Amino acid sequence: MAVNTVANVIMRLGFSSSIFFSEELNQFLIILVTFVGISEAARMGRHIRMSAFTDMLGPRASKVMMIFITLGTASLLFLLAWYSVDYVSSLITSNRLTPALRIPYYLTVLIVPFGLCVTGIQFVLAALTNILKPGTHLSYQVEDTFDDADEHHL
Repeated sequence: MAVNTVANVIMRLGFSSSIFFSEELNQFLIILVTFVGISEAARMGRHIRMSAFTDMLGPRASKVMMIFITLGTASLLFLLAWYSVDYVSSLITSNRLTPALRIPYYLTVLIVPFGLCVTGIQFVLAALTNILKPGTHLSYQVEDTFDDADEHHL
């Protein structure tokens, strides 16, 4: 994405002509990075979370809350994946093409249902890890740790 953007700027400034597909390619790459990235963030326990409330709870209540949150998040992601499959299906039947590259538009968003579904699976695995293992886990491989020493730095 960076190489494409820099090349387009050089072309525009140096040769007064843009790369005709540059903006479109960057849009596709942003979609790809986003929906691959959310799954990786969930796998590594690096997703955005509001931990102030759960940090005040005891270990057992925090664990129960984490199970509830991860299952709720997984459910929402699977629902969004379902809707995105419907959207991709409608794009397939519309035969819509991208303006610059003239490729079927649905190819550019196929990663969306896949990314949402894989991320949902990551949250289900986090819930199962919290159910089956001691401690509170942000993902199936990352345990939540709270250090009282961090409180003094605030």
